[in-house]
Amino acid sequence: MIRVLLADDQSLVRAGFRALLDAQPDIEVAAEAADGEEAVRRIRELRPDVVLMDIRMPGLDGLAATRRVTGDPALRDVKVVMLTTFELDEYVFEAIRSGASGFLVKDTEPDELLRAVRAVVAGDALLSPGVTRRLIAEFAARSKEPAAADALGRLTEREREVMALVGIGLSNEEIARRLVVSPLTAKTHVSRTMVKLGARDRAQLVVLAYESGLVRPGWLG
Repeated sequence: MIRVLLADDQSLVRAGFRALLDAQPDIEVAAEAADGEEAVRRIRELRPDVVLMDIRMPGLDGLAATRRVTGDPALRDVKVVMLTTFELDEYVFEAIRSGASGFLVKDTEPDELLRAVRAVVAGDALLSPGVTRRLIAEFAARSKEPAAADALGRLTEREREVMALVGIGLSNEEIARRLVVSPLTAKTHVSRTMVKLGARDRAQLVVLAYESGLVRPGWLG
């Protein structure tokens, strides 16, 4: 059973998400929170698998709350998915840098919401690859000059190649087709790369791909 915590200051939004999630046989809403402080407190208490976290909330906002969660080693297994009103919200890239596993627009289709919750728990994809590409295209161009790529020295040539493909928003299936390997092999390479770099999840791997200079803005095609 996937346990979800809903953090949003709008009770109607929480009610809608709860109705959808609780109707699934493999998902349950463990708790709700109306602001960031309450969200962090309930997360530490309940250790949910996934948190759907609104970016804009009174008091402690979603970004600050996410940094507290992802910065706590005891909560390493908790995946945070940010909720935003606009697909290319100016805070979304910062949310990913803060440790969020991805983001969703609030008016997303129900099937996409369910797929996203299951995907982040499985560690299999950074939500919608298409949305990921648009996110990267929008914000990578604003990123700072790449830092030194010392950490990449731990990777094999194939792992670097896989990391670059993750960085441009490809799913495991797309990586498998590009490299002519099985999806399981692609997933294994992604997992090993995350372990070697200490990446919390696939979203952080995307950020590291840009920060290390392995992927540069404009490579999306």
